[in-house]
Amino acid sequence: MTEISFLKGELILAVLWFSVRIIVWIVQRRVDFRREALLLLMYINLAVILRFTFYPMQRVNGRIQPLVFDPSAVYPFRINAIPVRNILRFGSERDLALNLIGNVAMFIPTGMILPVLYRRVNRYWKDVFAGAVLSLCIELLQLPFASRATDIDDLILNTLGAALGGLIFFLVRTLHKNRKENKNGKQKYTSI
Repeated sequence: MTEISFLKGELILAVLWFSVRIIVWIVQRRVDFRREALLLLMYINLAVILRFTFYPMQRVNGRIQPLVFDPSAVYPFRINAIPVRNILRFGSERDLALNLIGNVAMFIPTGMILPVLYRRVNRYWKDVFAGAVLSLCIELLQLPFASRATDIDDLILNTLGAALGGLIFFLVRTLHKNRKENKNGKQKYTSI
C-alpha cells in the first residue's frame, strides 16, 4: 500500500509540469512569456481539478486525506456507468449541491482556457470535446485508487462545466469581434 499526500501529489505535478516546460524552452530556444502565462493558468486549473478529484473533501485531524494506492483493493474497479445513479444516493441536499456545483464549476475555467491556448480548439464543439476528453482521462486515472471511483455523472457534469466555460469564451469573443467590426465599419463610413 502506497500513500500519496496532497503536498506530495502537487509536488509531483509541479516537477513534471516545469520539467516539460524547461525541455520545451530548450528545444525551442526561446520563451514566449504570454503563452507561458496562459499555460500557468492551465496548470493552476489542473492542480485545482486534481485536488478535488483525487483527494477526498473530508479532512481527518484537520489534514487532507492522502491518496491511497493499494493493489489488493483495486479490483474490482469502482465504476458507475449508469447516469444519475450515484447522484440519487447523496445523504443530504448540501452534499448533492456541492457535488453538482463543484463538478460543473471546476471545469468552467478549462472551457475558457483551452481555446486561448490551442488554435485548433477554434470551435465551440471542439472546446466541449476537449473538456470531455480531459474529464474522461481524469476519471480513468482514478481507477487504480481504491478510495476513488470513476463516475459517468462526474464526466457529464465536468463536460457541462467545460461547455459553460466555452460558451462564455466564444460569446465574449464574438461580442468583442462584432464590436470591433462595428467600430471599424463606422470609421469607414464617417471618413468617406
